[in-house]
Amino acid sequence: MPIDESRTFKPVRIALLTVSDTRTSADDTSGDILARRIADAGHELADRDISRDDVNQLAAHLHRWIDDEQIDCVITTGGTGLTGRDVTPEALDKVKSKDIPGFGELFRWISYETIGTSTVQSRACAVLARGTYIFALPGSNGAVKDGWDRILAHQLDSRHRPCNFVELMPRLRER
Repeated sequence: MPIDESRTFKPVRIALLTVSDTRTSADDTSGDILARRIADAGHELADRDISRDDVNQLAAHLHRWIDDEQIDCVITTGGTGLTGRDVTPEALDKVKSKDIPGFGELFRWISYETIGTSTVQSRACAVLARGTYIFALPGSNGAVKDGWDRILAHQLDSRHRPCNFVELMPRLRER
């Protein structure tokens, strides 16, 4: 992806939420991968937490981060599958202002190269919520690598051409 080196890099303040009934900070490998990639890219890890697979608890957590002016973007990992406990997309539905359908579409297209038709089981998605981007990735290590390395690393880089999510941030709350 083209990076315009003549443009200034603008770090994004990113909160990271692992959605799981079983993971802890000691074994949250997908969260660790994302945290490293966020820092290595020059962004700020504004907050990090783990939340149970409960739609109301997730939505409440997201509302707190959406209202925090020190957070520009939230990335979740986990809870995007098809089982009864996978409720991350439903939590995003409770907080969203707008869907970003191209994110999930592109994620599944990229994922197809790695896991084939199993990608149809992913409900990876993204929304805009009161001026805050929220990206929901599956919880596997491979999925978070694909989502970050092949989509978010580019779209969260203010130098990415022809356009990126960062350059839109000043205008996300306009009416």
